[in-house]
Amino acid sequence: MKKNLKMVIILTFLLFLYSSICAISYAQNISSDIANSVFRLHVIANSDSKEDQDLKYIVRDNLLSYMNSICKDCKSKQEAISIVEENKNKFEEIATNTIKENGYSYSVKINIGNFEFPTKNYGDISLPAGYYDALRVEIGEAKGQNWWCVMFPPLCFVDISSGIVPDESKDVMKDNLTEEEFALVSDSSNHKVQFKFKLLEFFTNTGLITAKK
Repeated sequence: MKKNLKMVIILTFLLFLYSSICAISYAQNISSDIANSVFRLHVIANSDSKEDQDLKYIVRDNLLSYMNSICKDCKSKQEAISIVEENKNKFEEIATNTIKENGYSYSVKINIGNFEFPTKNYGDISLPAGYYDALRVEIGEAKGQNWWCVMFPPLCFVDISSGIVPDESKDVMKDNLTEEEFALVSDSSNHKVQFKFKLLEFFTNTGLITAKK
């Protein structure tokens, strides 16, 4: 009897171990694929004062306006990154001039790299927490609240009042993700999809996966 119980315990443990490995592997692959299809924007204000936060949004708007003008026809993340890298100095110039025009003398630091992001919702699209390639803009001491968006596909231009991502942006995202991955970030009404999204968040938040480059 004890021998059978021991065997059941061992088999249960092995099944749990196997299921955990499969779940972690699934979450790792999904997280990597989503991160590899997205290029984000991260703007950090000088401080949390109202003035500095207002300035952050003005800088953001001007950068997005420029980004939209040079990347509106991009078909891939790498194409968007290449264009931004080629025009990195222009982004810095726009941010610096915007700050000066609004009566401030803060410095601007711009980097293109791989950074950690929390789970964020963009209209009816949700991106799980993880490490994503992004254009990071640090204003002054960069000790204020952050502002995040997605430069590719262009989710920065979501109509916040309607909470709906334009079909054009969804089409670009569909072209860069598998059917299951797109369902994961866009279908919040499906309980099975919700469970998988929560699973992905759990493994990311516990540090079991990072998808960091």
